[in-house]
Amino acid sequence: MSFTFRCVDSVADAPLLHSWVTQPYASFWGMSSSTVDGVVEEYSTIQSSGHHHALLGLDGGVPAFLMEEYLPAASPLAAAYAVQEGDIGMHLLVAPPSGDPKPGYTAAVMDGALDRLFEKPGVERVVVEPDARNNKIHVLNERLGFQPAGVVALPDKEALLSFCTRQDYLAARAALRNPQDHSHPIHEGASL
Repeated sequence: MSFTFRCVDSVADAPLLHSWVTQPYASFWGMSSSTVDGVVEEYSTIQSSGHHHALLGLDGGVPAFLMEEYLPAASPLAAAYAVQEGDIGMHLLVAPPSGDPKPGYTAAVMDGALDRLFEKPGVERVVVEPDARNNKIHVLNERLGFQPAGVVALPDKEALLSFCTRQDYLAARAALRNPQDHSHPIHEGASL
């Protein structure tokens, strides 16, 4: 599956993003009670930060997910672990399904996001810090090569800090695509 990406327009995309971040399944995104204006403010701040950037992932030209990439050294993570050169942080939110859920779609989205990040010059490791209670995303992260490093206290949550090196990602990606490997079936979908 191939995705394309474009920068989030914090004003024009706010109604769409608002409809995603306020869904019950997106509760760990932390914007459940946001207004459209709150979404505009949040993404205006992100896009103007210089170290945090939001992108829409498009599937056939249709917005399908929100991806944020950021520099851990310029985030609250800097106080939680020893940031290494080549680290990049990622947040990912899949849009609500517009029809019947597609098995394996969330794994394909994660694969597309990781592929994009590892194509960036200098990126050696992707860092994620989902809420420690978000078990569905922990399972998906591990399927795509993330190694948990422990729970850390961040200003807005207790998070499971996890890292994915290029080597771990490529090995996990190969396992997902190998139908002989029944420990990581790609047909098992997960939602965020």
